[in-house]
Amino acid sequence: MTLASKITLLRVAFIPLFMIFMYLSEGLPNIWMWLALSVFIVASITDYMDGHIARKKNQVSDFGKFLDPLADKLLVISAMCMFCEWEMMPAWALMLVLAREFSVTGLRLIAVGKGKVIAAGWSGKVKTASTMVGLCVWMAFPSHEILGIVITLVIIVTTIYSGIEYFIRNWKCLWD
Repeated sequence: MTLASKITLLRVAFIPLFMIFMYLSEGLPNIWMWLALSVFIVASITDYMDGHIARKKNQVSDFGKFLDPLADKLLVISAMCMFCEWEMMPAWALMLVLAREFSVTGLRLIAVGKGKVIAAGWSGKVKTASTMVGLCVWMAFPSHEILGIVITLVIIVTTIYSGIEYFIRNWKCLWD
């Protein structure tokens, strides 16, 4: 197993710890929320690290290609689920994110079945980065309602835009 894949697995291992701290915080700005935020930040940094190491040390693997985006989705969706549970984020916003993720994954599976690979697009990377940063800011200021609305809107806009871009750029995979 490559170093890059081990770092990705570390990100996955951080998710239960993150969730425990989030539950203990009860959505309030307290030590548990700060611990959850710290774990989330470290896990988010590993997203950059594993990709950088994989490319720099030529450690790109099929396992990494599978696990890295899955780890990102699990981390982000776990935070969004907590905000939904605390009624700070509307469930329809989380559902929109999930629908985009399942749709893009389905498109990629169809493409792979036809011998094509759909690489991560720029807008998808912007979506992931802005969502991770937004969730970090929200954890730092969980009581700020307007901030939560703005972050939710940024997540929705980047999610819709990147999802549409994936389908526009790769629609031929559905019909070939």
